[in-house]
Amino acid sequence: MTDKRTGVYPGTFDPITNGHTDIIRRATKVVDHLVVAVAENAGKTPLFGAAERLDLVKQEVSALGPEYGERIEIIPFDNLLVSFAQSIGATVIVRGLRAVSDFEYEFQMVGMNARLNPEIETVFLMASDKHQFISSKLVKEIAELGGDITPFVSPRVAVSVMDRLAGGGEGAVLRPVRPAGKG
Repeated sequence: MTDKRTGVYPGTFDPITNGHTDIIRRATKVVDHLVVAVAENAGKTPLFGAAERLDLVKQEVSALGPEYGERIEIIPFDNLLVSFAQSIGATVIVRGLRAVSDFEYEFQMVGMNARLNPEIETVFLMASDKHQFISSKLVKEIAELGGDITPFVSPRVAVSVMDRLAGGGEGAVLRPVRPAGKG
């Protein structure tokens, strides 16, 4: 009998993009159980509160289908990543890479995490070619300037982003919006 390998895919997910969802789907091929760890206190100024980001990630994972939902758990965290990983029994940290600039930052993080806990390995998944340029920051900037974000996020997330930018506060009722330049 083999031990179940648990991995953690951490992030702010503000908002979750199609690139994040792709990494989540592909990470399930590497680990038996994947914990998507939504950072509560990311040191950034998020568009969405922690509970909202957690809910959006849950919706996106649910949309992947039941075969994924059984193997994926979504949990908030607000402590040191390696401490969180150890607390949930994870032996692998999954990170997505889009470009060389991502690698430079991630390389530093791997070194620090290995010093803090050498029992936890980091695995990098290269972004799929159609997702290499997507980042949450760029999605927010495009939306703020009235651009169409639907190629980069799911329809659920697009509605949430546009609603928030239209003045909907945390817990606001989401309403459908048309992408800029359509219909």
